[in-house]
Amino acid sequence: MDQVSLDRIKFLHPTVRQEVLDAYTHINSKLFGNRIRLRLAFTFRTLAEQEALFAIGRTKPGKKVTNAGPGRSIHNYGLAFDIVILVDKDGDGKFETASWDTKSDDDKDGVPDWMEVVTYFKKLGWKWGGDWPSFPDYPHFEKTFGHTWQTLQAANQAGNTTLETIDGKVYRWVKLK
Repeated sequence: MDQVSLDRIKFLHPTVRQEVLDAYTHINSKLFGNRIRLRLAFTFRTLAEQEALFAIGRTKPGKKVTNAGPGRSIHNYGLAFDIVILVDKDGDGKFETASWDTKSDDDKDGVPDWMEVVTYFKKLGWKWGGDWPSFPDYPHFEKTFGHTWQTLQAANQAGNTTLETIDGKVYRWVKLK
C-alpha cells in the first residue's frame, strides 16, 4: 500500500472515504501485481490550492490543467480524486516511475492498468473525467450524489455543513442528501 494515498484518503468527504479506501485496497491487492501501485495524486483541495492550479496556463506559465476555478471543482468538496499509476521497474520496492499512460499494461494481464482502475471505479458509480467530451481529465474521478459545484457551493455558503477535525485541522463538509 502507498502511505501517501492512505493519508490523502483521510481528507475525502466522510460519505465516500471508506468506499475509496476499500476500492483502493482491492485494486492494489487484487488487480495489480507486486510492481504496480495506484496512487491518489489529489483528493480534497482547498480553495487556495484550486486557485493556484487554475492560474496555470492563465496568469502562470504552463499548459492549462483545469477549467475549474476556486469553489467550482468537486475536489473542493472532498468528492473527487485524481490518480496516477506507480511502477516499480527494477523490483526494488520503491515504485520510482509515475505513469499517466492509459494504455500501459505493466502487470502484463492483457488489460491496460489505467483502464482496470477506471472500470472498477465506474462499477462503483464514480464518474470518470476521461468520459468528458470537452477537456477530458483522465486522472479524475468524482461522485457527486446528484449535486453540481453550484449546489455544493450554495450548501456550503448556507452553512448546511458538518465539521470534522482531521490531523488537528477543522474541515467543513457539505451535508449530502
